[in-house]
Amino acid sequence: MTVVVMFLQLPLIPVNIIAMNKISDTEKKSVMLARLQRDHEIRQTSYRARALKLFPHVCGRCGRELTGKRLSELTVHHKDHNHNNNPNDGSNWELLCIYCHDDEHDKMLMKGVAEPDAKLKPSTLFNPFDKLDNILPRQ
Repeated sequence: MTVVVMFLQLPLIPVNIIAMNKISDTEKKSVMLARLQRDHEIRQTSYRARALKLFPHVCGRCGRELTGKRLSELTVHHKDHNHNNNPNDGSNWELLCIYCHDDEHDKMLMKGVAEPDAKLKPSTLFNPFDKLDNILPRQ
């Protein structure tokens, strides 16, 4: 019997097609998770490392300077919200602290603008003002 080994996306994690059909779902999930984590780490270190070399370690919105252990709170924001648009000159990036970065994405969601592949879910939170107009008398 010949075993065919095929490499998908990440060359360091081989995928044995025949063996993949015989392993449990839990093992398949762990292999998939390992690939996704590795892909995410490669993507993050590639443009994050470049952005940290290009720009001063200061939040582009609030001006907070982050150094040492707090440098992990500095994130790379894609100005056009396209995470695949990573030019070498960093023209699509800005360094934001985690608070300003969250605020920026919240503003975009409030405007109704989201990433093309993002699906907005309805809020599952309780709304205390829901159906308030039915309870209050009209004047």
